Amino acid sequence: MLSVDPGKMTALGSVDERFQSYNIEMVEVTGGRFWKPYSSNAKSAGRATPTPQAAAPIAGLGSDLFEYRSPIDLSNSRLRKLATALGPAYVRVSGSWANSVYFQDSDGAAPATPPSGFGSVLTRKQWKGVIDFVRATDAQLVTSFAISPGTRDASGEWTPEQAGEVLAYTKSVGGRITAAEFMNEPNLPSFGGAPKGYDAAAYARDLAIFKPFLKQNSPETLLTGPGSTAEAPTRPRSPIPGFLTTDALLTATGPAFDVFDYHLYAAVSQRCAQRAPEGQTKAADALSPEWLSRSEKIAAFYGGLRDKYEPGKPIWITETADAACGGNPWASTFLDTFRYLIQHGRLAQMGVKVIMHNTLAASDYGLLDEKTFEPRPNYWAALLWRKFMGSTVLDPHVSAPENIYAYAHCLQGHPGGVALLVINADQQHTYQLNIPTDSELYTLTAEHLEDKTVLLDGNSLALRNNGDLPQLTGKRVPGDKLAVAPRSITFLAIASANNNACR
Repeated sequence: MLSVDPGKMTALGSVDERFQSYNIEMVEVTGGRFWKPYSSNAKSAGRATPTPQAAAPIAGLGSDLFEYRSPIDLSNSRLRKLATALGPAYVRVSGSWANSVYFQDSDGAAPATPPSGFGSVLTRKQWKGVIDFVRATDAQLVTSFAISPGTRDASGEWTPEQAGEVLAYTKSVGGRITAAEFMNEPNLPSFGGAPKGYDAAAYARDLAIFKPFLKQNSPETLLTGPGSTAEAPTRPRSPIPGFLTTDALLTATGPAFDVFDYHLYAAVSQRCAQRAPEGQTKAADALSPEWLSRSEKIAAFYGGLRDKYEPGKPIWITETADAACGGNPWASTFLDTFRYLIQHGRLAQMGVKVIMHNTLAASDYGLLDEKTFEPRPNYWAALLWRKFMGSTVLDPHVSAPENIYAYAHCLQGHPGGVALLVINADQQHTYQLNIPTDSELYTLTAEHLEDKTVLLDGNSLALRNNGDLPQLTGKRVPGDKLAVAPRSITFLAIASANNNACR
């Protein structure tokens, strides 16, 4: 039996009020080829497009992995409504395609092809759409800048002209960039459009130009970095051309950042199986303790690098999902919701301040279906997290058996209240939870783990006919023993906990 005493839970720390955040990829904004959904017609992969916004796929990966999208409509009322419900949040507009995007700093039509040294074109109208979306959804903007050969002088040195135009235009329309990386994933330069032979010394040289430029032109913007990825200590890694370690990058730069950030992918999706066969995972293992602990192990790895090179700096995860390369087929099902919430619960305990899910509405790991903007199971989980889990992180003081997880925060909007999240990832056993305080219970389940429909207390969650979110109502339960069913996720809102750490 599990026992908790909500009134005596002690504080472990706190997270940013925008702890649960998300990405909109730059290629979604410009239009271009992004990760092809598994459900797409194979004939559409890698097809030619009639628009200049056809961003090139990531270097070194076959075009059959990608599919063209028109620019996302950030003015869509359903998209804005659903994003607002997750606010306040950070919206990161970046990704590998941002490394080579050309900002068209005029109101004229975009050029038929990107200028030499760039892979795609971002228009003023499109960037204004991002700024308007951020403002309308109680969000703050995070981004990165182009670093491709088109941004460089004859000697190969990075120049701030393009970045300066982005900053100036952003200010001119009333926008604000809260935080920025210099570039996306600098430890994978050959994938991200960097000049041939780009190394740690080149990154340090560029950062030494970018940092004072940013502070002079946008002093309120936090500099985040390095934004590394693919160094998971939980699995072997295929040789990656030009791969740079975070150790090498930070040794070259010295202390440089306001925020230490990295990207967390504990596996590589089936799309990239040929490229990284040893990085695969299976749906059958998605509830295993080994899989569900990977995020924690990766966080410990990068936390050690933060302590060594940027001690005391806040840690942000600026990109994460179930798997790199657009997510696995079950990323859009209830099966991945266990990872999503365990990752948020455990990393909050470990001191991570912000987690940005990739993506809001693109490919299989999107919180929303990219064509209809219908919520997927992870969206409903995110909505319940936003509803209950406040910024103060508590120690639930639970000794749980393997594959049952408990996390606690102060209850959102209720001084003295506690929110308890209990996840039973065991597929067979029911556990009893002894809780002495009355609470309101919200339990997520699905008829089958790989369903795209999630049930709240046995009822299907879906948008109303007018596109509005349904009212999320729980069940009042007295202080007593509660049965925690297998393959279930339960939020308990304990408003009367009378916890001193939550006042």
